Amino acid sequence: MQPLELIATLTGLIHVWLLTREKVIAWPFGIVSVAIYVYIFFVSRLYSDAILHVVYIGLNTYGWYHWLQPTQIRQNIPVTRLTGKQLSTIIGAIVLLTLLWGYVMDTRTDADFAYFDAFTTVASLIAQFLLTRKKIDNWLIWIAVDLVAIPIYLLKGLYITSGLYTVYLILCVSGWLAWRRGLKTGLTPVH
Repeated sequence: MQPLELIATLTGLIHVWLLTREKVIAWPFGIVSVAIYVYIFFVSRLYSDAILHVVYIGLNTYGWYHWLQPTQIRQNIPVTRLTGKQLSTIIGAIVLLTLLWGYVMDTRTDADFAYFDAFTTVASLIAQFLLTRKKIDNWLIWIAVDLVAIPIYLLKGLYITSGLYTVYLILCVSGWLAWRRGLKTGLTPVH
């Protein structure tokens, strides 16, 4: 599995690095990475992660389509932030859905780390959608996901993947800072 994990890791790193720079070419790299991770997580009994990565294929395709819009349309999609009410709703949804999905996975499967895996799945889906809509808050959710995912992957012996998520953590902080600078100056780079 290590060669597959290495390919998924490299394409995933390229994907996130390009996203932090708002480059449309990021999306195909993401599709390759998540498609490989579907298999890796399934055989590792991280079923929520496997399901998440199936959904990621669709979300990456949506992001690619959305960011491929003509320049005049893309320029109308600036980096923005959620309102306080929207952020509270998002956090509440993450908590509620994590508890529900964690319960299902814990009581109906032999999943490992059912609730933590549920959190990374639920929060990742929400963060990915916010990313496609260029909401700066996506990066903060990704940071939380990475902080939970890293020890899970270490405990499962997925050392390369744990290293990948450590780099993702750094890239997410970098992406958040870059998007925040752009938000403050009103500059939104064209992809």
